[in-house]
Amino acid sequence: MKHIHIIGIGTGNPEHLTIQAINAMNAADVIFLPLKGAAKEELAEVRREICERYITRPGIRISEFAVPQRQTADRSYVQSVDTWHGEIAHIYGELIAGLPEDGSGAFLVWGDPSLYDSTIRIIERVRQQADLDFDYSVVPGITSIQALAASHKIPINLVGKPIEITTGRRLAWEGFQAPTTVVMLDGEQAFAKIDDPDAEIFWGAYLGTEDEIVRSGRLGDVAADILTLRSEARQRHGWIMDIYLLRKGRDFEE
Repeated sequence: MKHIHIIGIGTGNPEHLTIQAINAMNAADVIFLPLKGAAKEELAEVRREICERYITRPGIRISEFAVPQRQTADRSYVQSVDTWHGEIAHIYGELIAGLPEDGSGAFLVWGDPSLYDSTIRIIERVRQQADLDFDYSVVPGITSIQALAASHKIPINLVGKPIEITTGRRLAWEGFQAPTTVVMLDGEQAFAKIDDPDAEIFWGAYLGTEDEIVRSGRLGDVAADILTLRSEARQRHGWIMDIYLLRKGRDFEE
């Protein structure tokens, strides 16, 4: 039976890879490497560097494929994502179909496959819709949340208090509620609209890479600085991946 390895590779630092991830890469016959256009060529280069550094078994092939862009016009967010996943599932099905009957392939997933990544659900979609006989395994990776906390030298949670992991879209809709809120996929910079200037923010972009930028402080003091840094970095690189943690309160406060 064909086998697919879904491998978390961390947030851009090749040293994020675990021994389990390296072993899984070397167990594959083909590494499937996504291309997301010229603006995000750096992401492909990181994956190529990882392959060059850690693949030691002869004969492993690198297969690059283009990822279609998500179309958002005249459709809701959920509709656009569903259609997009269907397009990617078709590509994945073709890649898997090209494997020999007892062959294996690997997808290298930024961060961890379980956290705001859709590779697992797309692979399940392929299993349900395509006439393909294969199984798969998942190798965890260092998440952007862990990388952010490590760069800022902070624990993620306050003692005895919950955390929330959400998106910028939902933060804008629902507001800042939990004592600790981790915000991902915030293209709207929702933190700048939070009406709690005394909250703390711990922000980071390009975590794990040579271009890493981090800022922290009282939200009312540093929000404008973060907006400027983010805008300049996005213009310089042509893309940005950032994340932040919002916090209110202190350890041991009731």
